[in-house]
Amino acid sequence: MRVGDLKNGFVLITAAFAVLLVPERGLRAEDASPRVVFEEDFEQGAGRWDILDPKTWRIAQRDGNHTLEITERSSEYKPPVRSPGHVALIKDLELDNVEIRFKVRSTKDTGNHRDCCVFFSYQDDQHFYYVHLGAKPDPHSGQIMIVNEAPRLALTDNQSNTPWDDQWHEVRVIRDGDRGQIRVYFDKMEKPHMQINDSTFRKGRIGIGSFDDLNEFDNVVIRTW
Repeated sequence: MRVGDLKNGFVLITAAFAVLLVPERGLRAEDASPRVVFEEDFEQGAGRWDILDPKTWRIAQRDGNHTLEITERSSEYKPPVRSPGHVALIKDLELDNVEIRFKVRSTKDTGNHRDCCVFFSYQDDQHFYYVHLGAKPDPHSGQIMIVNEAPRLALTDNQSNTPWDDQWHEVRVIRDGDRGQIRVYFDKMEKPHMQINDSTFRKGRIGIGSFDDLNEFDNVVIRTW
């Protein structure tokens, strides 16, 4: 074999390895290996959270386990446009591609709008997405919402009830900023409870809370890829 052939073969092999080693841009959470960047079980309190109305939240203890709990339906935090009044944001964490998982328990049955909320791509108090996991869907309940210098607006037309009771439930939200995808899961992780594509906001803060209901939160895990 000529030297030139060996050289060309080496170049081809090197190029092939380079393709294998360079990660694909825009990998989905299912395709990539999401890494954990934040975990919270509230055993050390809520010092890593910005709570917009601390008077209506507390660290609760039940059977030796600590949780973060909303204690009042009303809130002294008054957003500039109509949007949730109970907001707890993770400090010093802004992400574009993010998986948010946590456990939540609704502690008061308030009817059709019994809910919890998940915030992401949070730029400020007038620019963010949130998921409203309302018991019965309507244009203001049980939808993926956007707040963009105007009262919250539903991006979805979800028709599926959120089956709240007094037990703990698991929530998973995937925001794939590269593809503009938002997918929400409630207990059943194999099928989205609701989903939409929107790319209005990209990188931003992440949080949990409620519009005006009572919830208890635990075991928050944030991943990115």
